[in-house]
Amino acid sequence: MNRTLVAVAVALALSCEVQAAAPALSDVTVTGTREKAALAETPASVGVVKAQDIKLTGPAHPQQILGQVPGVAVAVTNGEGHTTAIRQPFTTSPLYLYLEDGIPIRATGFFNHNALYEVNIPSAGGIEVVRGPGTALYGSDAIGGIVNILSAVPADRRGAALSGEAGSHGWWRLLGSADSGWGDAGGVRGDVNLSHTDGWRQTTAYDRQSANLRWDYAPGADAALKTILGITHIDQQTGANSALIYNDYVNNPTKNNFAIAYRKVDAFRLSANLDKDLGPASQLSLTPYVRNNRMDLNGSYNLSSDPRIEKTDVRSYGLMAKWRRDFPEVMRARLILGVDIDYSPGRRAEDGLTLTSTGAGADRNYTGYTVGARIYDYEVTYKSASPYVHGEISPTARLRITAGLRSDSLHYDLNNRLAAGNLAVGARNYYQSANTAASYSHLSPKLGATFALAPAHHLYVSFNHGFRAPSESQLFRAGSDTSAARAQAKALDALALKPIKADQQELGLRGHVDGWNYDVVGYLLTKRDDILSQRDLATNATVTVNGGRTGHRGLELGLGKSFAERWRFDAAASYAKHSYKNWVTSTADLSGKEMEAAPRLIANTRLTWRPSDGAMVQIEWVKIGSYWLEASNSPTYGKYPGHDLLNLRASYAPQKNLSVFGRIMNLADKRYADSASVSSNTAVYAPGLPRSYYVGIEAKW
Repeated sequence: MNRTLVAVAVALALSCEVQAAAPALSDVTVTGTREKAALAETPASVGVVKAQDIKLTGPAHPQQILGQVPGVAVAVTNGEGHTTAIRQPFTTSPLYLYLEDGIPIRATGFFNHNALYEVNIPSAGGIEVVRGPGTALYGSDAIGGIVNILSAVPADRRGAALSGEAGSHGWWRLLGSADSGWGDAGGVRGDVNLSHTDGWRQTTAYDRQSANLRWDYAPGADAALKTILGITHIDQQTGANSALIYNDYVNNPTKNNFAIAYRKVDAFRLSANLDKDLGPASQLSLTPYVRNNRMDLNGSYNLSSDPRIEKTDVRSYGLMAKWRRDFPEVMRARLILGVDIDYSPGRRAEDGLTLTSTGAGADRNYTGYTVGARIYDYEVTYKSASPYVHGEISPTARLRITAGLRSDSLHYDLNNRLAAGNLAVGARNYYQSANTAASYSHLSPKLGATFALAPAHHLYVSFNHGFRAPSESQLFRAGSDTSAARAQAKALDALALKPIKADQQELGLRGHVDGWNYDVVGYLLTKRDDILSQRDLATNATVTVNGGRTGHRGLELGLGKSFAERWRFDAAASYAKHSYKNWVTSTADLSGKEMEAAPRLIANTRLTWRPSDGAMVQIEWVKIGSYWLEASNSPTYGKYPGHDLLNLRASYAPQKNLSVFGRIMNLADKRYADSASVSSNTAVYAPGLPRSYYVGIEAKW
């Protein structure tokens, strides 16, 4: 595949055809360059979910909509919590960049794998997913992919809509929107999302309140201003996908061994984007933003190893500046120069817990806790300045070449509010780093090309490099162990961590033929300097170091076709293999093994029927293939067999401004696992949602 990609790239670069080619695809994408660009000339695998598809699906969780993009799977933890698999196994690692209208939801270094719950997805104006490392306009974290949630554009006319729905397990949701219509002051749109569920498992209730406001205004014929405000509050009993031994998974799936866990989240985002034309072929874009992310967490994943209450509060002030100049007479050349600046001061405070529990091992049930001593309390300020250059040329009418380079300069400053040195709390030791700093500089090159084989068929190839910097928690709170010497070794080794790097090559073909829209792509992604556990020979402590290498290769396919006037078929599928290439830990050599929680096959297929103009019925088939439960691929534990789920959706509009809708999730009432792994030498399974019913009504005026 490497040789094929190189051969195609060389062939495209040497092409000298001059025949004009009409645009093959009408879709546009905004994620690659933060402004509209023809998908046909974008050398990246971009999945687009339109606003009408979000509305039709009515997602109660990101899982229920993002799976419509080839190569994308999302698993439920609890509420709207999630793990993501985009060209990677299902993981909580910071390998994805989550955006809202092109602006990161969180600052680098303060990643939250659940970050999508901070955005009001059911009211979004669209979703774009870039699989693999992004363009030069994006820096740290964009390794597995970029998920960009697009805000809804204010409508031309004044109007409002209100929908309410109720369903199984105490579920209810109210979605409201209002548009001011366009006038001299522009257009304003507001959205509200109020959601609640009692949870289908014990002590897994979830509440969210979200509000969004977008104001579009044109201060002149040559300028456009977009201001966006987003506020979200979440209160969640976070059972966090409490994994069960097999007998409970089958016979007592509502059991929750982590009932004491919780998560409280507050998110605030405000941005203003100004696009100013500087002439017929030049534009300046300025996007200042502020945001605040706060969380109060008793994480279920900490209970068995290092129980604690975590409180984090991060404020961000940033600017994204971009200048674009087109040279239409010189091979349709385009040049983009930009810089992203972020200043994010934050604080982390953690208190240790003393737990009460029953049972043992994988069947331990945590029943209560008392809060103990403060074990971490520090302020950390993240600063970054990242200039980039992005260029495009068309040596021929059919060929478009894109290249970019980004330089990221990242810096952390630590102010420890606890005394430096060892802090003993019971049998546990927490080494406190003295006030210190960590800095990283990284260059990320990008190269791609698209070629019009015919007006309706476009080939694309790309070579992208991505990286992610260590997070603040990896750097400054790693010093915990059973002895002071081990805790100190862990803390000092963590400060030496380097960025993880990734290189991706992909070759794709997209277009349409005989009514079929298609997009097929093959990719090779290698991740190196990954973080793994090693044994410190001086202290015998298990420390984290850079040294792992993994390989990810696969094929992704998207298909869609309307037929017989009122029917439509859509499918998104991928087949991939994720392997440890060089992975020697303190306990095992996993090199050559297939990664755990990494299904080879992921698919989403939908058949939609519209029997009349106001009616719709859709059946959806979701498939997750089998995967290993643990990294050594031991036959003792074997594989999770995978699962197939059916979902049914329907809606009917008896009047123009009134509609009723419903859905049945897990129509066949299949017992399946949202995640499966090994704990305390025992296979454990986190049961997924049983058959559930939802019905609602929407009114517009």
